[in-house]
Amino acid sequence: MNRTISIILPAHNEADYIDACAGALLQSDPLPDGWRAQVIIVANGCTDDTSKRASSHANAAEARGWEWQVIELDQGSKPGALNAGDTAATGDIRVYLDADVLLSPALLPQMIAELDRPEPAYCGGSPVVSRGQSWITRAYGRFWVTLPFVAQGSPGFGVFAMNQAGRARWGDWPQIISDDTFARLNFTPAERIRVAATYHWPLVEGFRNLVRVRRRQNEGVAQIAKLYPELLRNDDKMSMGVSELFQRMLRHPVGFVVYATVALAVKTPLFRTKSDWARGR
Repeated sequence: MNRTISIILPAHNEADYIDACAGALLQSDPLPDGWRAQVIIVANGCTDDTSKRASSHANAAEARGWEWQVIELDQGSKPGALNAGDTAATGDIRVYLDADVLLSPALLPQMIAELDRPEPAYCGGSPVVSRGQSWITRAYGRFWVTLPFVAQGSPGFGVFAMNQAGRARWGDWPQIISDDTFARLNFTPAERIRVAATYHWPLVEGFRNLVRVRRRQNEGVAQIAKLYPELLRNDDKMSMGVSELFQRMLRHPVGFVVYATVALAVKTPLFRTKSDWARGR
């Protein structure tokens, strides 16, 4: 009897990215014997042709023996999209994928190998930050990828997965900012696994958007601390000592300056936004 890995992909006005994301997904290496894939794309609140583009990959999915479903929601809400995807999903393993992320071929099979166990487990790949278009994004990224949270452990931004026992730890996705942080902190460090297979994840472009997104990330963590303080015991973010920070600064001086400037700007009212989608390309 086949077992299923469900890939849930929320998409809000992702016409510029959904084809590349779907194409990379469909180039995945063969799944282990006895496994099949179910892909559920939830186009939520879209005013572009995201849904049409997503549906155009159904034949390629069918050729691989994959189930390919596109759900359309009127309201733009990532938690709402995640809940709709979970309602439709039948998988023993759930993968939650952002529409601007490109998976390497080996990632899904490696996730299955790690999550095919009875006890709760969470899994992520090894992130590779895509080359930015602007010099400021490239400089920020060169420093940011050296941070312990990104370089070690299983941070989960862009794509993360869990087995059925792990997903059973909560019901519906709450209406919160940072779904990836919420999911990650529902697992202890010992239950979180990082596989060697990579995925490409883009930073936003330009100083303004870096500040907006970094602020949004901080607000998301603060919201979880307020609403779910018990989850903080599972946080294993490692701080850097002065010596380690100094070494990174010497290796990436421009990146350090940009990173530090963004961190300072986040604490000011500069570039504040009320948008639910704090992202800019």
